Amino acid sequence: MTKELHDKYPALYGKNVDVEEMDARFASLISDHKDLFGKSDPLVFSAAGRTEIAGNHTDHNQGKVIGAAINLDTIAAVSARDDSLVTFVSEGFPKCTIDISDLEIKEEEKNTTASLLRGIARAFKDRNIDIKGWDANVTSKVLRGSGLSSSASVEVLIAEIFNYLYASDSLSPVELSIIGQYAENVYFGKPSGLLDQISCANGGIVGIDFQDKKNPKVEAIDFDFSAFDLDMIITDTRGCHADLTDEYAAVPPEMKAVAGFYGKENLREVEFQDFLRDIRKIRETLHNDRALLRAYHFFKENERVSYILSNLKNEDIDTFLYNVQESGNSSFRFLQNVYPSSEPHEQGVSLALALSEEILDGEGASRVHGGGFAGTIQAYVPVRLREKYIKAMENLFGEGCSTVIAIRSLPVGRVL
Repeated sequence: MTKELHDKYPALYGKNVDVEEMDARFASLISDHKDLFGKSDPLVFSAAGRTEIAGNHTDHNQGKVIGAAINLDTIAAVSARDDSLVTFVSEGFPKCTIDISDLEIKEEEKNTTASLLRGIARAFKDRNIDIKGWDANVTSKVLRGSGLSSSASVEVLIAEIFNYLYASDSLSPVELSIIGQYAENVYFGKPSGLLDQISCANGGIVGIDFQDKKNPKVEAIDFDFSAFDLDMIITDTRGCHADLTDEYAAVPPEMKAVAGFYGKENLREVEFQDFLRDIRKIRETLHNDRALLRAYHFFKENERVSYILSNLKNEDIDTFLYNVQESGNSSFRFLQNVYPSSEPHEQGVSLALALSEEILDGEGASRVHGGGFAGTIQAYVPVRLREKYIKAMENLFGEGCSTVIAIRSLPVGRVL
């Protein structure tokens, strides 16, 4: 690999990057591109996965969140075309080819890569950007089903390929994120906020305020957990995500139902003190105590995000860890997204949090990660406890369930 790429490795993958492993990964990507498309000198792009640091289930009520790009990424080798065909070959999946001269929504393409390609192309066309096709082969280290946003990583990657090839790389990471969200919502058929896409696209740690959902405020924070001898570890409890759609889908409308008591669309428009004053009347109106608890979580978590941003700016690691733990506790007790109410016997995330509490013994912090109900936890673990922590998690959930991640500083973009 070139010195240009080697110089970028630390910003992409952290200071402990395995250079030989990454060289082999990129070399294989480029070799596969030649085998697939006959081009030996493709452009190479990278888009990060993301982790959520705070703001659990607040973005869909126009709240505040903190996310971060991580050192697990999706990479693509790309060659431009002179026609309107786009070919996307993702490792382990069938080849996908579409013609972007036709950008109508296709019901048969819902929940497929083709729908994302077509939707993102539509978003560029709607911005009066003249686009053509391209060929790409893609491989990813973003763990699927782990809450690290493998889908958002792919979306912003596709958007950046169009951006670089046909828009002179002029669109910002936030604009690319909005394009990815549009394709996911309208063409793919999945409702989502912007937390995932912005965190994947922007690079580094970002505080995002969705009060104006069309123009979210993004604040970048420079922070290195390794400077405090802390590892960020994601543990996949390997629970079943099947039939959890109703659990996820119930959270936003229950919060919005409380906002509706005030004639408002979302909780960001409601004052916390008004909520406390009127809580009995709201309870009598909604007949849904869980909605009240989830609203309480929103108000406190939204406030907590501001505290955590301040902790990071001031490098106040002890208060940061305290507030992260409080965020996790609020998700468990009030948001109630640690295990599915429909399957109380399935509590892998709860077990992982209990085991984390035992091992950390007052140090570090742990919390449910992402959407919850099944899946992953995030823990901040003192380096000296890393091996003990991972061994305990693997003993419970199986080999390879825990991954040490690092913050990536570079945004989505061309790397070679």
